[in-house]
Amino acid sequence: MRPRMEHALPLLIAFGLALTGCGGESPRETPAATASPPPTAPPPTLPATSPSPGATRSPASPPTPGGEERLVAGYYQPLWPFATLAEAQEWQRAHRADGRGAWHLDPARTAIAFSRDHLGFKEIDRAVKTVTEGRHARVHVGFRAEEGPRPLVAAIVHLVRYGSGRDAPWEVVGTDDTSLTLTTPKYGAAVGSPLTVGGRITGVDESIRIQVRGKSVVGEECCLPAGGENTPWSARVSFTPAPGRTLTIVASTGGHVADVERFAVTGVTMAQ
Repeated sequence: MRPRMEHALPLLIAFGLALTGCGGESPRETPAATASPPPTAPPPTLPATSPSPGATRSPASPPTPGGEERLVAGYYQPLWPFATLAEAQEWQRAHRADGRGAWHLDPARTAIAFSRDHLGFKEIDRAVKTVTEGRHARVHVGFRAEEGPRPLVAAIVHLVRYGSGRDAPWEVVGTDDTSLTLTTPKYGAAVGSPLTVGGRITGVDESIRIQVRGKSVVGEECCLPAGGENTPWSARVSFTPAPGRTLTIVASTGGHVADVERFAVTGVTMAQ
C-alpha cells in the first residue's frame, strides 16, 4: 500500500504481469543487507501473524490448511519481484539447481532492492530493522542523512513468503505506514483511470509525488503540497492501462535531507 493499507480485502487474484527483478542476478550489496541462509524448517501453512494496528492490510480470514500457495494469491497483492506463483516456482527450481538469485531468500535484501532498484529511490540503501515472524517479514528500509547519528526510516516494507517449501522466496506485498499513509484506493481494489489517490500526512512543507506502476511507471502526478498534523491529502492521477492486472501505487515525499524521505505503497488491480 501505500501509506498504510488499513483494511485488506480478501481477494482471489489472477496475475499476468511479469515484473522486473525476478531473474537470478543479485542486487548490489548494501551495508545493512547481508544475505542470510534459508530457514532450517519449512514455514507454517497459516500466516503466523496479523498486521499490527495501522498496517497495510488485515486478511478477513486465514488461508485454509494446505493453502500455502494462496497466502499471496488469495489475500495479498504480489507487487515484486514475482508477478505470479509460477514465476516464484520457476525461480525455486533454478535456485535448487545452481544456487542462483539467493537474495530472494533474504527479506532485507529483497526490500532494499524493491525500494532502490524497482522504485528508483536510490538513497534508500539499508535495512535499519528487520522483524521476521513465520511467513511474514517487515523490513524498515532507510538511509543515512548527512547530519544525525542514526539512519532514518523511509518505510516499513511488508513481505510474505510466496509459495511452499523452506526455500519459498520473499515477495513484497505492501507497506505498514506511519506518518504518511495511503488509504485511497483500498488495498486490492479494482481501479480505472483517472484514479483518486489519498491518505494522511504529518510534516512540514511536504511535496507528495504519486506514481502508478506496472512493470514501469504508467502514470504520475507531481507534486502535491501538503503538511500539518495527520492532515488529509488527495490527488487525481491518470494512467495508461498496463498488461496484467496488478498495479502498484506509490506515494513519496522528501526534499529536506534526501530526495525521498518517506514513501508508502499499495496494490490494486485493473478493472475489467
